[in-house]
Amino acid sequence: MIAMTLADIVAATGGTLHPGGTDAAPGTIVDGAVTTDSREVEPGGVFFAKRGEFDDGHRFAPAAVERGAALLVVEHPLDLPVPQVVVVDTVHALGALATEVVRRVRELGRLRIVAVTGSNGKTTTKNLLRTILERVGSTVASRKSFNNEVGGPITMLELTEETEFLVAEMGASAVGEIARLVKMAHPDVGIVLKVGLAHAGEFGGIEQTVRAKSEMVTDLLPTEVAILNADDPRVAAMAAVTEARVVRFGLGEDADVRATDVVVHARGTDFTLAAGGASTRVRFGVLGEHHVLNALAATAAALEFGVPLEEIGAALETVTLAERWRMELLGGRDGVTVINDAYNASPDSMAAALKTLAQVRGDGATIAVLGEMSELGEYSGEEHDRIGLLAVRLGISQLVVVGAGARRLHISTINEGSWDGESEFVETQDEAFDLVVSKVRPGDTVLVKSSNSAGLRHLGDRLGEWFA
Repeated sequence: MIAMTLADIVAATGGTLHPGGTDAAPGTIVDGAVTTDSREVEPGGVFFAKRGEFDDGHRFAPAAVERGAALLVVEHPLDLPVPQVVVVDTVHALGALATEVVRRVRELGRLRIVAVTGSNGKTTTKNLLRTILERVGSTVASRKSFNNEVGGPITMLELTEETEFLVAEMGASAVGEIARLVKMAHPDVGIVLKVGLAHAGEFGGIEQTVRAKSEMVTDLLPTEVAILNADDPRVAAMAAVTEARVVRFGLGEDADVRATDVVVHARGTDFTLAAGGASTRVRFGVLGEHHVLNALAATAAALEFGVPLEEIGAALETVTLAERWRMELLGGRDGVTVINDAYNASPDSMAAALKTLAQVRGDGATIAVLGEMSELGEYSGEEHDRIGLLAVRLGISQLVVVGAGARRLHISTINEGSWDGESEFVETQDEAFDLVVSKVRPGDTVLVKSSNSAGLRHLGDRLGEWFA
């Protein structure tokens, strides 16, 4: 975090200073890293005691002090020998402090902000943008999937006076959440990747999802840029709700930044990257045609910041993994490939992963190990049906369905007359592991895919180690 006095932090958060038995004065400088996790506190850091659904961060404040916290932000004074800023709500205070830090760094005149949202692909696009922009200037980007009312501000608080680019991932589970993040760090460039059924149950339907994602661009100014997916009609239509200059990306001819001659293979995806009358061939080490769209979105933003197309292409070629547990290639023994894509799953990303599995098949069989797609609400049944039928139509050799939440996917496949025994259902990951190991033969390709809550990413790691 940039250096601020205790008085500055009190003013930004609307709190009051509690010395905690120390001689800390309002003019005391604090510039350590900010966190809500006591295990991550570094000497001189700031710990926000956030109340959670199942626990209370105040309980871990002593551990934060032991690790060297220089300041606690709390909702009531604690009997600990460290200065404390007492606020009404630590989460709101975290956002208020982030807003002030962004404002101060903005005033220095060099910071430019790009924000990314969408039902799928946010983290991948953010990571690609970080890779590109780090080549030309000091860049701060969200760690992991830090994209909510806590993770977003923590990322913003990593800014320094030297930061030139902030890449902010902005997610939401309800209308209004992206708007709040945009107010904290108003982007120069706002990206909307896709509107799908991910979290549709939480949003209350697809139209509410559209409304929430459009918050990324509705308040952009005419001098700013909205980067929209031309291949997604719901996203493309957002051009009508923004005053910003619109740049479209996609595979179609109406896109300003597009990919042609896309070739998906077992070790990545090759394509020709074209924009502004120029083009360059990219050997992209990330598996799956759907990730090409994420690369196009990142390219569009980087071009707005003046990065040459060839340099963007060269940066993309250095990326071999979108993110841990996202189309991660494992295995290798006896020609067996394990694709661990089980960090999360929506109907769109599940379909894309299955299509990729079908595209990269070699001489061996294709085995899809699938778990539940969560947070779909009323759409859950029909979407699991649709994925089961897609697996059949793509000719996937073997389906292994794991867990009661995904059982309907299994039933929809066995009801398809063209299949007989190619889908098997198991309750546990241990059963799935034993079944897959018994069926895999040299040269086979195994996909593991589920929502994060199903936990199949650990099964993917286990299979990857077994076939390493």
